[in-house]
Amino acid sequence: MSAGSVTFSSAALDREEVVKMISQGDYMVISGDERVLASLPSGNWIAGTIPYFMTDDGGKVDQDKLYVNVISGLASNNLPRLTLYDANTISRVAQESPEHGFTILILPASSEVHLSYAQNAPDFPKMYFSPIIGWIAGVHLDELSSRSPKVGFGPAGGLLSDHQGAAIHVPLPEHQVAHIKTVNLFAQGEGGAITFPENGFSARDCKIDGADWNLASYVQENNIDTRLPLVADYSGVMVNVSIQEITGDIVNLYAPVFPGVEYRFAKPVADYVGEFNKALPVSDDGNIAFSCNCILNFLYSELEGKKTGKLTGPMTFGEVAYQLLNQTLVYLTLENA
Repeated sequence: MSAGSVTFSSAALDREEVVKMISQGDYMVISGDERVLASLPSGNWIAGTIPYFMTDDGGKVDQDKLYVNVISGLASNNLPRLTLYDANTISRVAQESPEHGFTILILPASSEVHLSYAQNAPDFPKMYFSPIIGWIAGVHLDELSSRSPKVGFGPAGGLLSDHQGAAIHVPLPEHQVAHIKTVNLFAQGEGGAITFPENGFSARDCKIDGADWNLASYVQENNIDTRLPLVADYSGVMVNVSIQEITGDIVNLYAPVFPGVEYRFAKPVADYVGEFNKALPVSDDGNIAFSCNCILNFLYSELEGKKTGKLTGPMTFGEVAYQLLNQTLVYLTLENA
């Protein structure tokens, strides 16, 4: 990067180190356990609860340290803007993104603002004009029944109620440009083509190869591995919808399905780390600023202690690359224009 460029640095740090950086006025995106995040002082940061990370040493579960992305090289007359959103205002996120720059967005899982973004983001005004990347906050899986995902907002000095999300809108100098890229190892399998009558985070009735089915019955009768997502092919771009659980005759999902879209269950991926390392463009290594990956990839591919190239960051309950994604690694590059 040339002089006067915006840069990112990242590390897993103790709370005391992060407090010192906050006191210096650093602009940061932070992930960590609620117990640690809740005590951070006010400052120029946004945060989300999650204790799963990909670090320089490999995948980790850590409820003590905070994973921090620090944004440096900012012009004093063109600083980032930190903004709160709820279900009624999230439609403005793309309009409020910098004309030349990018936005990092964090939303709490299963909240109204998460559901609104997931179902409506592709149709928001000015969506796709400026890069919007981010993730869905979660909790330790052992605490799903006792804790709720939360987002932190530094200007307010703490964690928010679970109906708000936070964004940091980062302007770039003219000589830099931001790009969002994804690594999705899943492709449509050879099974039936599935369509749904309405959009939503749960599904019951559907059509499979034109015949009426209950999706839960289809999964059970065909012995489908529910670790494999439903995959839609959007003009060659594969978009996953992951299965959360099957309850009776209802399949609950981590992202919404949409009518008019054809889904198929994914082909299995035998070696996630090997396939991932083959899929990641080597040319991006020196330009990667920010990334996140999915908790389901962490679990199903047993990534604890394993590395996924040079990409580090939170392992989340969903990923944002303009729209909501599942079981996908997303990353942001900053390159010379």
